[in-house]
Amino acid sequence: MQNFFSALQSVIAAFFGVQSEQKRQADFQQHSPKVIIAIAVVLFLLFVSAIFLTVSVVLNT
Repeated sequence: MQNFFSALQSVIAAFFGVQSEQKRQADFQQHSPKVIIAIAVVLFLLFVSAIFLTVSVVLNT
């Protein structure tokens, strides 16, 4: 479970652009690229959904 949270932290840091090159390389040595990609896709979909819902609520008021 800690491995998952470590991968999640890495993906979030990469989304914000604060991931160092050394940390990125270490993450790909420790984690499977499939796990990192899956987490990134899920977070991206959540982000896009949140923006869509926010815009929908604002335009309906």
